[in-house]
Amino acid sequence: VLHVSSRLLSTAPQHQTLEELQDGEYYSDDQIIKKSHFIGITKHCTTWDSAKIFVDSIRAEHPKARHVCFAFVGGFNPKTERCSDDGEPTGTAGNPILGAINGEDISDTVCIVVRYSGGIKLGAGGLIRAYGGTARMALRAAEKKILIPKSSARVSTSSSNAGQIYATSMKHSGVVEGETYNDVGDLEVTITCD
Repeated sequence: VLHVSSRLLSTAPQHQTLEELQDGEYYSDDQIIKKSHFIGITKHCTTWDSAKIFVDSIRAEHPKARHVCFAFVGGFNPKTERCSDDGEPTGTAGNPILGAINGEDISDTVCIVVRYSGGIKLGAGGLIRAYGGTARMALRAAEKKILIPKSSARVSTSSSNAGQIYATSMKHSGVVEGETYNDVGDLEVTITCD
């Protein structure tokens, strides 16, 4: 007996993501608005954990920055979204960056905008335009690729079928994860395929 449950992990073909770069590399663009320097930085990240690590590395790279605001979008159905204003007035930094990512129809991406303040207040509207605009500049500077949809299936079967499960998965370029055996010895695995 074979029990299978599946769900869509990534996006439909019309969605895009950023080309992956070497460790420590990222896409960026910048602009100066009323003496404040805004630096947009973006990178392909498939998980929230990898995005947090990247945000922390940018904070360390810019220790004198007044604000390091960011947004992350990962996956599709379910879609994960996170954003932070990092001390800017609520809704004036993280949400515009998130809007830029969604507006460019990109997923599996983190976008950060670093601000070095020039002492001139921009107001809420000015901040929204500055953060969103800088994020779009960085996202548009990045090389993109089409996301390939991925499906994931959780399979539960007798352990005697383990060899067939692994062979079939390999035949279809699948990745087998989360291998467990239940109390009666049945194998449970998650298989993800393009």
